[in-house]
Amino acid sequence: MNAEINLALTQIESQYEVRVLYAVESGSRAWGFASVDSDYDVRFIYVHRRDWYLTIFEGRDVIEEMLPLDLDVSGWDLRKALKLLQKSNPPLIEWLGSPILYRESPEFMTKLRKIAGEGYSAKHCAHHYLSMAHSNFRTYLQSDRVRAKKYLYVLRPLMAARWVVEGKGIPPVPFSGLMSSVSEPFVLAAIEELLVQKIAGNELDDLPRNEVLHSFIVSELESLGDLEGVPHRKIATATLDELFRETVLD
Repeated sequence: MNAEINLALTQIESQYEVRVLYAVESGSRAWGFASVDSDYDVRFIYVHRRDWYLTIFEGRDVIEEMLPLDLDVSGWDLRKALKLLQKSNPPLIEWLGSPILYRESPEFMTKLRKIAGEGYSAKHCAHHYLSMAHSNFRTYLQSDRVRAKKYLYVLRPLMAARWVVEGKGIPPVPFSGLMSSVSEPFVLAAIEELLVQKIAGNELDDLPRNEVLHSFIVSELESLGDLEGVPHRKIATATLDELFRETVLD
């Protein structure tokens, strides 16, 4: 699939007249709990030629393609990505830490990761993850039977929020890295069993509600409710402008 994905990225570069600076896997494959029928969520950052930016009207800043072989390919223009980075956009920050890499411009990414690390807003990211956990819990985990993957789509943002609130920095992308934030052996055992079922099954499998996980989620949501003391930072616009100019003019 690496060859197919890189071919798709090369075709996108030609079709849209852009240069891909960075491309990774996102979603369940990056998190480490893809099922046998999971698709490929390829995410990338790209830059146009200089003259594309020299206009009074901004062009479309997203490229999205649904391709054969379950390839979901989506990218953000450099300017859009940097604007989102200033807000510590969690999906973008997760891209920067994905363990599955397809393309990388080393010099650009070294600078981008440095800026992201220095300007990371723990409060913004904790709020994002906690809101996601609340929303997914209300939407998907209130019935007697639930899809296996929906537990993980609550547990992962919940554990990421815990990681941030405890001052550990940017959460790891692989789910296995986040599991160190769970201390209760019976909860860990339930999560590990869930992972086995999720990976061996398919995206539509559902299970009886797990009371151990349900109680853990309710307790964590309550304990993480107050984010008052979590620090907030914002990257200086001048720093992002400098990286934007030197990348476009490269």
